[in-house]
Amino acid sequence: MRLFGTDGVRGLANGETLTASLALDLAVSAAQVLIRHDDFASRHESGRPLAVVGRDPRISGQFLQAAVMAGLASAGVDVLDLGVIPTPGIAYLTDALDADLGVVITASHNPMPDNGIKFLQRGGVKLDDVLEDEIEARLGQPWERPTGAALGRISSASDALERYVGHLTGTLRKPLAGLTVVVDCAQGASSASAPLALENAGASVIAIHHAPTGLDINDHCGATHTEALQRAVVEHGADCGFAFDGDADRCIGVDHEGTVVDGDQLIAIMALALQEQGRLVDDTVVVTVMSNLGFLRAMQEHGITVRQTAVGDRYVLEDMRAGRYVVGGEQSGHIILSEYATTGDGTLTALHILERMVETGRSLADLAAVMKRFPQVLLNVPGVDKSRTDDPELVAAVEAEQKELGDAGRILLRPSGTEPLVRVMVEAETQERAHEVAERLADVVRRRLALRS
Repeated sequence: MRLFGTDGVRGLANGETLTASLALDLAVSAAQVLIRHDDFASRHESGRPLAVVGRDPRISGQFLQAAVMAGLASAGVDVLDLGVIPTPGIAYLTDALDADLGVVITASHNPMPDNGIKFLQRGGVKLDDVLEDEIEARLGQPWERPTGAALGRISSASDALERYVGHLTGTLRKPLAGLTVVVDCAQGASSASAPLALENAGASVIAIHHAPTGLDINDHCGATHTEALQRAVVEHGADCGFAFDGDADRCIGVDHEGTVVDGDQLIAIMALALQEQGRLVDDTVVVTVMSNLGFLRAMQEHGITVRQTAVGDRYVLEDMRAGRYVVGGEQSGHIILSEYATTGDGTLTALHILERMVETGRSLADLAAVMKRFPQVLLNVPGVDKSRTDDPELVAAVEAEQKELGDAGRILLRPSGTEPLVRVMVEAETQERAHEVAERLADVVRRRLALRS
């Protein structure tokens, strides 16, 4: 089974797979694969490669980061410890510091016992599948170990957070004075940086879930649990609120009435703003196949082309880079503004949505009304052969249901990338209708794709 998933290597920290020894070995292998050029002397004064390493606040991040840094230094790589900092901050500093490699220790929105390791190549860009496969293939292979002065050095970057926050606020053209905003930091990596960035930009900030213990990341808070944020926005009479996930590459909004504004709606707001400013390259936005039908319709009404990729912000980013598109993302809140970032950045998204509110004088609720969200039902059907979704009877059932829905709905059948299950997604004009169709198709999946003994 492939070690790398859709977003690096993840698992139960210190469990059977994600151990200190694996972290060290991955770091050595990544150094061998990614740092393959001989121009370090001209790029770095030391003549050695440079890596930056950061993490979210999980307690397991301490031993995993130590192992990664040890592996890199043993491979002759100088290491800059960025400490606790959002994933997009590590991506930014990988590029800004001209590092040869970036390493992120995080499990993003996953619960505390989990953790993960992902690598960034030069420029702060996520790896493609080919590079990940090469790193995995080199694990445990013999390698030439440097000794003496050729070993890497490890040092701390005391100004990492300050540089990242300065970058964020420097992307704005207007101050955010007059806006009151609640931010839910998910007891995660944005706990220091997000409130500071919004305050420096001129907003009045009320922060919640911003004192992480290392044991409470994503625990009924943040982008995957917005209930506390919704209550706080209403209780404080704030203009809006934003929730981030554990590593702060996601952003979900909440309007002044406490209504959730999801990633599709935030992308729609940004796409229309960029189109109005003449900055939306080829009048095109990039999203995944999971984006809501309401988003697709709204973009069509405004003459914006929608490109759809497989699920995963890495695939969105790959398509954006190929076409030099400037905005894209996922319904879950991964939003990429490629003029300023190489990955999804929750705080950056919040700042630019707030700037749009200032520019237009409109509320978040009013801006989000550009699209009508269709009710969406997603059912996971486990214990089936996900390789047989082309079964003729299943295909016919999907086609029949889609014909019944017509333009008022959408169906997507998608095999899971990591588990033996098939995901059935249905959108319709009512929740009841979507649920009925999804249940019928799930029954067909169970019957036709049952695992054979």
